Amino acid sequence: MQWMNTLETTALTAVTASRAMITQVEDSAKVSLRSNDRLVLGNWGDPQLLAGECFDTILMDYLIGAVEAYWPYGQDGLLQRLRPMIRGRVFLTGMEPYVPYPAETRAGAIVRRIGSLRDAILTLSGQRPYREFPVAWVVQQLTRHGFKVLDARTFPIVRRAGFINSQLDWTLQHIEHAGSEALRAALRSEVESLREEAIALTKREDGLRHGADYVITAEAQSSPGG
Repeated sequence: MQWMNTLETTALTAVTASRAMITQVEDSAKVSLRSNDRLVLGNWGDPQLLAGECFDTILMDYLIGAVEAYWPYGQDGLLQRLRPMIRGRVFLTGMEPYVPYPAETRAGAIVRRIGSLRDAILTLSGQRPYREFPVAWVVQQLTRHGFKVLDARTFPIVRRAGFINSQLDWTLQHIEHAGSEALRAALRSEVESLREEAIALTKREDGLRHGADYVITAEAQSSPGG
């Protein structure tokens, strides 16, 4: 939202399924909302969400992975829903999956362990972890749903202390619902041990180099599949 405030636009509609995100934006001194800008709390699994509306530009900011927590297995349906809403271009950011695959470096192994521990604790607490999708899958699905992909680029990630602490702190917020006290104590110990190991490696290697983000640019074709 801060970045979009720097663009020349007539109106913005920002959609999230998280009430906390709405509050964060409303309370931010760095985000200016005009009278015709909207913050919409909703789930793309709801067919009535923004039904019949159309936009010149759609920015899907890590939405493919995040939708799993709110609309399980809804990634394909999400793209189908958005296709009639776009007049111009879609910009989609995402992250290559890294938890399911083995890592070849120590930095990669640490990043994978952080993601695996995070997802395990979320699952034990009754939450649904995010589920990232590779850029090749997203490009294929965009094409299938009537988008013309204009560009797709990947950007290597260097993760630092901010990533480590944010991910592990997030897991600590959910540990209270993750089973018996003995299990919770063991998980807390593992979180802090992993934090210490990861921070030390980050300092030695000037960041954890593993994985990639991607940005896809696409536009609506005249008809799906056309």
